[in-house]
Amino acid sequence: MSLILRGKVREVHDVGDGRLVMVTSDRISAYDVVMPTEIPGKGQVLTGLSIHWFQRMADLVPNHLLGWRLSEMPDGWRRKELAGRVMLVKALDMLPVECVVRGYLIGSGWRDYRATGATSGVTLPPGLRQADRLPAPIFTPAAKAEVGEHDENITMDDVVNTVGPDLAAEMERVSIAVYERAAADCAAAGIILADTKFEMGTAQGTLTLGDEVCTPDSSRFWPADTWQPGASPPSFDKQYLRDWLDRTGWDHSPPGPELPADVVAGTRERYVEAYERITGASFDEWLKEAAE
Repeated sequence: MSLILRGKVREVHDVGDGRLVMVTSDRISAYDVVMPTEIPGKGQVLTGLSIHWFQRMADLVPNHLLGWRLSEMPDGWRRKELAGRVMLVKALDMLPVECVVRGYLIGSGWRDYRATGATSGVTLPPGLRQADRLPAPIFTPAAKAEVGEHDENITMDDVVNTVGPDLAAEMERVSIAVYERAAADCAAAGIILADTKFEMGTAQGTLTLGDEVCTPDSSRFWPADTWQPGASPPSFDKQYLRDWLDRTGWDHSPPGPELPADVVAGTRERYVEAYERITGASFDEWLKEAAE
């Protein structure tokens, strides 16, 4: 009865006193369709990386994290099978905007640029190639869509009209600051953080970072040593799965196809490698700590 939200990957439970328990599953979605095959351990990677980044960004912006070890969970949420999948968080008044930051031109940003020379109302220099590095990171917000629908790129004017000028400006400033720090950390690990998206809310009027931060589900991670502008680079994120799905001829309509064992293993391997390279820590050791 505590379930208040079931998304493509996460379930959110109200445990009272303004607190929520977020449970991250091993489900994986692509093109806004949840695949029928899960990726073992994927939810734990997302949780572990989010906790890493919440702690790393705490001086830039408050976040909603209250606890993540099993011993920190409320009664009924200390089950062994939940280790590494659960976070105890503050309930926020979530904002209806996805805070997207792009440092490189790829995905919907690349599609918009080819059509209009701009993305989310931000005009870009002519002659850019797919996967080119942008002159500076840009804030390209999106309107949150219902489950199963695509987020829609919007302009900063749209954000101002939705949340007001002061909060919109703070969302842009914080988003770019968090991206720049994460991108620098990733670069030190030989990884390019091409783009990412954040969810934010307010707690007693204070802008607060929530949900997940710079994970392979919410970001594009590229190996720096194989990045080559002009094509979609190999990645540590869902692009590997998207590329396989595109080769099958699937039309992006539900249901998605069952994933073969090699695609499951390849996806898991990329997620775990992203965790270990970025954090500099063993994924297995983190799982042990989460079970404490």
